[in-house]
Amino acid sequence: MLSMAPAVENKSIFLIARDPGRRQRSLEAFRSAGYRVEGFPEFGAARRQMDRRAPDAVVAAIDWPASENQQRFEALKAGVDGAPIVALCSPERIDLAVAALRHGAEDYLLFPPDPFELRSRLERILEQRELDSRIVFYQNELSKKSVSQNLEARSPAMRRALDRLLRVAPMRSTVMIYGESGVGKELVARSIHFNSPRRDRPFIALNCAAIPASLIESELFGHERGSFTGAHARARGKFEIAHRGTLFLDEIGEMDLNIQSKLLRVLEEREFMRVGGDRSIRVDVRVIAATNAELEPMVADSRFRQDLYYRLKVVTITVPPLRERRDDLPRLIQTFLEEISKANAVPSKVVTPDAMQALLAYRWPGNVRELKNFLENSLVAFPGDEIRVEDLPQSIRQSGGPIEIDEFTPGTTIESMECELIRRTLEHTGGNRTHAAALLGIGVRTLQRKIRTYSLSIAPKRRRPRRTRASD
Repeated sequence: MLSMAPAVENKSIFLIARDPGRRQRSLEAFRSAGYRVEGFPEFGAARRQMDRRAPDAVVAAIDWPASENQQRFEALKAGVDGAPIVALCSPERIDLAVAALRHGAEDYLLFPPDPFELRSRLERILEQRELDSRIVFYQNELSKKSVSQNLEARSPAMRRALDRLLRVAPMRSTVMIYGESGVGKELVARSIHFNSPRRDRPFIALNCAAIPASLIESELFGHERGSFTGAHARARGKFEIAHRGTLFLDEIGEMDLNIQSKLLRVLEEREFMRVGGDRSIRVDVRVIAATNAELEPMVADSRFRQDLYYRLKVVTITVPPLRERRDDLPRLIQTFLEEISKANAVPSKVVTPDAMQALLAYRWPGNVRELKNFLENSLVAFPGDEIRVEDLPQSIRQSGGPIEIDEFTPGTTIESMECELIRRTLEHTGGNRTHAAALLGIGVRTLQRKIRTYSLSIAPKRRRPRRTRASD
């Protein structure tokens, strides 16, 4: 008898076989391979036992007419709540085993099953399932800890976003999240998930901009073995893994047009086919999309499908940039410092009042991501138990105080006020147009156009002359 390895000794298999002799021989083979296996003459008996104890896998002997193959496996798939199904058939009925793969089976075994072969195949299937489960579990646990802290809102802008989030969360509707890069759109998506009836199911995130167009279809829908070079085994896609949960598609504007059409079909029909597959897989997935781009101009330029745009834009949430959430900054800074100190096993720090004033005055063009990166650098890279003004980057120190604007007299035109504001901002930044544009909340090109319009000329700060060595 084979020795029981830790990978299989605690795995529970339900075997369904109508024929008593075949069922007994198969049970012996599975036990020889080291599995805990329980036999049932029909699915109803196995299903009643599943209500008490869920198996790690179900093995079903094909002992029914070929015409019932699809119906039987679809019923099995619906009843096992995610457990992989393996077909068991006689060598002369190999055609039914191949058909079973199209109807929901993960793999098949020939009767009588060889202990070495069944162990090899089941180990691969169970390892993949366990890996998916661990990823989902740890992802969800980390999300639960961070969502409640990082979305505490005191600023009016963020309160409005949170109020809308909480109203939307219990619904089944598709959600589109708008916001600049780094504002925390994924955190908002996780908050929707964990405040919804799907909270105990998977939350799966996919960045559409980070995956090549040639691979994103497989990432979304999975693939069959041999469907393309390198597809050595069947793989489940994000839609399948997120079944009964939530799928978050970040940077949706970067998705290839061909994939957009397939995504639209999934949203409308709730079914898809794996790459290289020939059967439809039905899923129940709530989709949340996010973008930092303006999709309407992309629709007008035929770079984004109009029908998909309206299908995604059922409910919208706009996440405000950090410069509109200054009341949230002290709490966010404290939360991030605590998180980073624990993650790096270093003492936390206190932000001095002068440094806090500078942080509050800075516009944070990189939003929450920039804030967190700055705090991690300050916590890890600099000694001491305080973050002082001297520790801040030059760009933040330059914004350390408000730009003083004298009160304008009645009758002053808006153009004159704008011209004076731009002039003083440029003086404040030493002629740095990129920094001035960030302070003014406009793009650099817009600032350059206004400088030409108002004929402004700001000399940059003088640099100290370089010392040159006297020639010999």
